Amino acid sequence: MTATVRYVVIGAGAIGGTLGGRLGQHGHEVVLVARGAHADRLRARGLQLLTPTGPVELHAPVANSPADVELTPDDVLVLAVKVQDAAALLADWAAAPVGDSTAGQTLPVVCAQNGVEGERLALRWFRRVVGACVFLPASHLEPGVVISEGTPVSGGLVLGRYPHGRDELVETIAADLAASGFATAVSDDVMAAKRGKLLDNSGNALDAVCRPGPGWEELRSRARAEGEAVLAAAGSPALTRERALPQLAELGFQTAEVAGTERLGSSSWQSLHRGGSIETDWLNGEIVHLGRRHDVPTPVNEALQLLAATSVREGLGPRAFDAADVLALADGHESERAGEPAAVGAERA
Repeated sequence: MTATVRYVVIGAGAIGGTLGGRLGQHGHEVVLVARGAHADRLRARGLQLLTPTGPVELHAPVANSPADVELTPDDVLVLAVKVQDAAALLADWAAAPVGDSTAGQTLPVVCAQNGVEGERLALRWFRRVVGACVFLPASHLEPGVVISEGTPVSGGLVLGRYPHGRDELVETIAADLAASGFATAVSDDVMAAKRGKLLDNSGNALDAVCRPGPGWEELRSRARAEGEAVLAAAGSPALTRERALPQLAELGFQTAEVAGTERLGSSSWQSLHRGGSIETDWLNGEIVHLGRRHDVPTPVNEALQLLAATSVREGLGPRAFDAADVLALADGHESERAGEPAAVGAERA
C-alpha cells in the first residue's frame, strides 16, 4: 500500500457520510457507497454535510455495489453500516476483484460500527481487519444530507488491528483522520474501547422505544449496570471514552447546534424514524447474549431488545412505550428467572 489511500466508504449514512465528507474535504480520494434515494441524491447534488461551522459539500464518486468500483491495492474499505446489515455486504465486497486477487485477500476493512460483532464477522471474509471505536454525534434523516454535530472536532476514533495489535496501515488511517477533523488514537486492544462504547450504547434502545418520564433514568442506569456485570463475568475489560480517547476531553469536545436542524434522537431512534431495521440485537442483545452464557441476569436489556423488535415488526415508530412498560417487562423476566409467575405488563410486546 502506498502513501496515497483511497477510502471506499460502504454506507454513507450518519457515520460514513461524516467520515467520507471530512476526508474528501481535506483532499483524500473517497468513494461513497449508498443505495436508493440517498445514492441518487449524492450523484445529483453531492453530499451535503451540515456542521456547527457551516455546510460542507462533497462531490465524490458514488457506487451502489462492488460492481460499480474498480478496486485497487491502495484502497481501504470503511464499513459504516449497522451490524445487522454487515454480513451480506462483507461477503459481497470480499469477493470483489482486485487485480488477480480479491478484496478479502488483499484489502483492509475498517469496521466503523457500534457493537463488538462487526470485526468478528469481517474476519470470516477479510484477512486484514481494523477495529474502529467511533465517538461521533451525527444524524441522517434526509437523502443526500448528513448532519454532524461534534465540535471542535467532528468526533473521535480509536483504531487498532483486530483481534489485537497495530501496524503502519492503522497509523496511516489514524493520521489521515486526524488531519481531517477527528481526534484519533491507536490501541493494541481496540476492542476494550469498543466494549466501553457498548456500555454507552446500552441506552440507545431506551431512547428509541421509550418516552422520557418517571423511571427513564433508572432504566438507563440498570441497563448499563447489567452490561458492566456481564463484561466482568466474561473477563472482558471495557475502557471508558475518557480512558480510551482522552484527547476528546482535552479538546472540550461536545455536541453543538447545527443551523436549521434539531437532533431528535440516537442512531437507534433514527432507525425507527426511518422505518428500517434497528441494531438493538447487537447492542442490548450482546449484553443479553453474554448474560445467558455466563448466567448473569439482564432483564432490562432483554426487555429493551424485545420492545425494539416489536417496534420494528409492528411499525410503531420511535418512543411508542412508557418507562412503566419496560419496567413491567423487565420485572416479568426477573420473576420468570426466579420461578415466579410473570407480570402481565407491556401488553403490546
